[in-house]
Amino acid sequence: MLQSLADWLGRLTHADTAEEGFSVADPRLSVAAILVHIIAIDGIVTDEEKTRLSEVLRSHYELSEAETSDLIEEATRRDDEAVDLYSFTSILKRELDEEGRRQVVMMMWEMVYADGVVSEFEDNIVWRVAELIGVSSRDRVTLRKEIEEKQQKGQ
Repeated sequence: MLQSLADWLGRLTHADTAEEGFSVADPRLSVAAILVHIIAIDGIVTDEEKTRLSEVLRSHYELSEAETSDLIEEATRRDDEAVDLYSFTSILKRELDEEGRRQVVMMMWEMVYADGVVSEFEDNIVWRVAELIGVSSRDRVTLRKEIEEKQQKGQ
């Protein structure tokens, strides 16, 4: 109840809205921050990963290029400020249904495979986030295989 009141007050005052228009409680911002985290976890962010990040977010959320750029910029800032992934995963767990959470895991795998190399850090992040948002190990592995097959087919 208090959270609902705080959300309502935040919407009235725009206190919880980023300059680019993405609310802190917006699941799209949480997903984007997690995806930004995934591509940066190995210490190298390639142009290929940046391009794929934009494509995934733009197509999944039906955003314009400007909106996608704003989302990535805000997500990068939020990821840089985050101490852990809980602030993002708690929003996803609360705001998304089961299929929405599965879509998040699928997008994470798309980012992991964006550069063609799966690091143990990337794999671990997907596992941890999937656990935190309530996606089963079975679904996580199934989604990984789907993305691997797409990658092998060159899609």
